[in-house]
Amino acid sequence: MSDMKDVVAVGLDLKPSTLVSAYSQGVFPWPCEDLPLLWHCPMKRGVLLFENFHYSRRLKQYIKKAPWHYTINRAFDRVIDLCQDRGLEGTWITPEMKNAYRELHRLGHTHSVEVWNGEELVGGLYGVDIAGYFAGESMFHREDNASKAAVLCTISLLKKVGRTWMDIQMLTPHMEQMGASEITKKKFLSLLERSREAQKMGSGLKPFTHEGLKPQFTYDYFETFIENESSLATKG
Repeated sequence: MSDMKDVVAVGLDLKPSTLVSAYSQGVFPWPCEDLPLLWHCPMKRGVLLFENFHYSRRLKQYIKKAPWHYTINRAFDRVIDLCQDRGLEGTWITPEMKNAYRELHRLGHTHSVEVWNGEELVGGLYGVDIAGYFAGESMFHREDNASKAAVLCTISLLKKVGRTWMDIQMLTPHMEQMGASEITKKKFLSLLERSREAQKMGSGLKPFTHEGLKPQFTYDYFETFIENESSLATKG
């Protein structure tokens, strides 16, 4: 994980009220073996600003031709289990963390995006949607590019309701290829404050639960929202 200077609290519990308060302030838990629970707000934050978002035409064609369909919140427990199964990358998803996020899901604060090939779950991600912003927590794939497809689906859902960015916490090569970058803690908290204010004003729908959301859909359904208002959307 990040440097200890990114740690803003130690200990505390994983009750829903604690997590809601933490995420509302841009803070997230990240367990470290043999230490009390550490809470982070990194000095350098990974974010994807949708104005910088792009993906290759090759990836677009691959996903467009794949025999996949997509669902939202259909298999949250399975998604978090498969994220944990990724080996070392998933070791921070402890049983306590899983239970905490499952409870947040029951309360409507955490959501999953699933990619299916027939009845087989081949990719997905989950994250937290609180205070007017979405924080991606973890993803997995069992077929090539299925996790990237889940990211594209998530971006489309967020853009559809007027969101302009998503939090990825830590910058990864996977997300950097799509235009993600690191910003300062100060800039991140400024983004968060604007999102909180927009939520208080009642602007926008909830991206993962609004009434117009289909229970199951294909890439064609959300392709328009991915590329809308972004000349960088597909390149190369």
